[in-house]
Amino acid sequence: MPVPAAMRRYLRKALRGTLGLAIGAMTAAAEAFYVLFGTLALTVPALRQPVFAGARVLSEVERRRLEKYFGEENATNYTDRRAMAYLVPRSVIGLLCAAIFILILLGAVSAVIIAAQLVEGQSPGGGAPADWYDPVTTALFGALLVFLSLQGLIGVATLDARLAKRFFGPSKSERLRRRLSELTTSRAEVVEAVNGERRRIERDLHDGVQQRLVALGMLLGRARRATDPEHASELLRQAHEESQRALEDLREVSWRVYPIALDSDGLHPALEALAERSGVPVNLRVGLPERPPAAIETVVYFVASEAVTNTIKHAAATRIDIEAERDGSKVRVRITDDGTGGARESGGGLSGLAMRVAAADGHFTVDSPPGGPTVVTAVLPCE
Repeated sequence: MPVPAAMRRYLRKALRGTLGLAIGAMTAAAEAFYVLFGTLALTVPALRQPVFAGARVLSEVERRRLEKYFGEENATNYTDRRAMAYLVPRSVIGLLCAAIFILILLGAVSAVIIAAQLVEGQSPGGGAPADWYDPVTTALFGALLVFLSLQGLIGVATLDARLAKRFFGPSKSERLRRRLSELTTSRAEVVEAVNGERRRIERDLHDGVQQRLVALGMLLGRARRATDPEHASELLRQAHEESQRALEDLREVSWRVYPIALDSDGLHPALEALAERSGVPVNLRVGLPERPPAAIETVVYFVASEAVTNTIKHAAATRIDIEAERDGSKVRVRITDDGTGGARESGGGLSGLAMRVAAADGHFTVDSPPGGPTVVTAVLPCE
């Protein structure tokens, strides 16, 4: 049975975080010694600058560790004195983390020994024969210790991240710089998204509606020049059919440009219409107690629409699931299919979706391992 994509992501994140905590536990010993002897060295004026410089080196190691393993980005423009002040509580937290890892290791060794004793029919600790309740008691007690150990690691990781944010958190100028960079990027992505939509509409009109109208004109011209009434009637019948197909293509293009149901009825009916028009069965679930802003509704709809279109064209899927729900102050839309997988965020229409979502200050991800399933997720602010 394949592991769900969300579970794989959670396991990868947990393993990466555990490795980051283990590295932090090892560096804490060096930091504790440095804080101890560095504090004594600060009493000598000539050693103050080298001590502060060394504290900054150790603090940079911790800052980069948090960024790599926990995704915590902090500013680099902190002072050397602030770095020294950071190492004092950081060494304590790191040593606490090391103690938790040591207890986990001792608990694992004890669990192996106790399990071997129970298998041999002895009670935990050896000696007397095991009673019926010994395995049950041991299992419950072991589960409790595992739970407490995991909670301890999570608590240490939270403290570690908050401490770094307290000492290295971005300054006001750094936050303004980042926001300006985000707005500049968003503006460029808006322009690119608009140009991409214009090119797509032009392509749909040129390859679809325009070709139909050319064929219609040729049929009408042949009917006008025909001398045989029956032949002229047949040409007119073909011209009528071609006009119907041109009208259908024009409706399809206008629907993809902007569905009128989105304005008049809202996101749920528009997604229901999308599901009905799909050539692959679509399971729709919408959990929005109130309508999001019109701009957010538009982005959510086009993320779902383009994802369904890509699935039908490339994924060879037999089922598509669309979920749109409120997540606090955000709207989350997730499109899942059971196709062949291998989709990339940088390829085809998905790159345009990423730019459209980024332009709305949202977050866009694609998880599509070879063999599937493919999960397209967009999270958009809804304030």
